[in-house]
Amino acid sequence: MIEMRRAQRSFGDGLIAEAVADLREEWMKHADRVLQDEELVAAVYAALAQRRPQSRSRGRLGTPADVVLRLLILKHIRNWSYAVLEREVRANLVYRDFTRVGGAKMPDAKTMGRWGVALGPAVIKQVHERIVQIARVEGVTEGRRMRVDTTVVETNIHYPTDSSLLGDGVRVLTRLMQQVTAIAGAAGANLRDRSRSVKLRALEIARAARAKGQPQQDRLKRAYGRLLASTSRVVGQAARFSREIAAGVKRSTDAVQQLGLEGLRRELEQMTPRVKQVIKQTRARIFRGETRTDGKLLSLFEPATEVIRKGKAGKPNEFGKMVKLQEAENQIVIDYEVYARRPSDADLLVAAIETHRALLGRAPRLVAADAAFYAAKNEAAATAMGVKRVCIPHRSSKSPERKREQKKRWFRNGQKWRTGCGGRISVAKRRHGLNRSRYKGEVGMKRWVGFGVIADNLVNIGRAMEKRPAP
Repeated sequence: MIEMRRAQRSFGDGLIAEAVADLREEWMKHADRVLQDEELVAAVYAALAQRRPQSRSRGRLGTPADVVLRLLILKHIRNWSYAVLEREVRANLVYRDFTRVGGAKMPDAKTMGRWGVALGPAVIKQVHERIVQIARVEGVTEGRRMRVDTTVVETNIHYPTDSSLLGDGVRVLTRLMQQVTAIAGAAGANLRDRSRSVKLRALEIARAARAKGQPQQDRLKRAYGRLLASTSRVVGQAARFSREIAAGVKRSTDAVQQLGLEGLRRELEQMTPRVKQVIKQTRARIFRGETRTDGKLLSLFEPATEVIRKGKAGKPNEFGKMVKLQEAENQIVIDYEVYARRPSDADLLVAAIETHRALLGRAPRLVAADAAFYAAKNEAAATAMGVKRVCIPHRSSKSPERKREQKKRWFRNGQKWRTGCGGRISVAKRRHGLNRSRYKGEVGMKRWVGFGVIADNLVNIGRAMEKRPAP
């Protein structure tokens, strides 16, 4: 059974609160007040209540919704793992007081991981929007200015090469077939483990790829041919294992183990098409020189990963998802979006202004963005929506009037303010882990980015409120 908050604080909670009153960081006092909001706690409570049909009324008393929210946000404020979160809160009185754990037993890491999954992207978005509304009510942000930029949040994968992807496919399929054999025994097709030969081919490819010259290129193609042949045989064997499980050739008399076999069959059926796609794109690149393939995979475990080029000299290729962050005053991120497919930056500006107006109740007086967001139709649409200053440079313009406009003081000041968006992205990546998502899948990416933005906003709201003069 879950509850919104603990009905009564213990004697130990009061002692902890008194002991740490002067030890909190500057932002914690105000962030604590923001997290007391009833709508925030109610959103988390509703999400936790959906985990079981009678979670609201039956079962042993669980962790209250406000403690769940605070623990998950603290995790992303500090960019910790669940295991580190458990250890740090257990040993730190300040964190115990901030998260409302108090003198109670600290939940374990696995339990907190399940909470994180229960709070899906829609709930996290709802929490974020409510925090933005609180910031507006408190006067932290008014919506007079808006800046927007995009960045890449990488998925948690290794650098993709054809040989490493083929090696991953062989490794995973072989492991699944070994688990099937351990349950079903010698019935049906026998497993032939080709892992060793595949590893040797991958090493041969790595050595050949470092050398130059036509003889080495021919050697590279021969090595890839042998690797593809071995991988194709493993895929064929995995497909046969899957068919034999479905036909009952490989089975178990134990009901629990039979359920395990069915689960392994589903995993084989999920992974086999992905490895086939890797085989297809490898053949196209190595033997036909085609680098663009329909449905190209960059990871077997994160199939939605895209290769994104943002023009960075140190990192020309990034592997993940495009994310939009838009801010108002005091570095408050009022909206974020994780895109399934990379859009053009110029297509995002008008929608961003509409979102700004919906969340803050007014069109911004100034809109600032980099040159990628420029389009003549965007400027016209922004002006029609009530924006007085559209501060987006047009680099390729040869018009003297446009060049004079971009040299005016308001335009230069707007662009100076716009550069802070890059700084905000950098801080979010370093401080809150938005450089790489540690959660799996597209849903996990949205949860990771959402929690990171909420954490950054809470810190900035707390600091902005702390700077106010005392009444």
